Amino acid sequence: MAQTKKKRRTKHRGNAAGMVEARGRTGSAPAPARKGATGGRVDRRDRPPSWRSALNRSLVAVVIFVAVLVLFLKQPLTTSLIIGVAMLFFYVPLSYATDRWIYRRRMAKLAGVRPRKGR
Repeated sequence: MAQTKKKRRTKHRGNAAGMVEARGRTGSAPAPARKGATGGRVDRRDRPPSWRSALNRSLVAVVIFVAVLVLFLKQPLTTSLIIGVAMLFFYVPLSYATDRWIYRRRMAKLAGVRPRKGR
């Protein structure tokens, strides 16, 4: 069955000088969570690191690595999975430590303080 309601199109009308002026926002105001730079959402880089994000990032890296081992280097699946699990135990803490270092560095930069060496 054909659609009965057509979506409204926004009209652009030119003025005497040939400039096309677009109409302003005609819909309702955006929800508070959808506001951009004016507030609402926190920048992703300003959130503290979490073990969950480190685990997710590590899982993606391990899956890609195991796929490369099996598909391109023709290694047995069981051997590749064992290597993948071993890599996961190293990647998760390494990823969390990297996230924490970047987060601390960014917070120090935003606060106007130079980060200390050795931590």
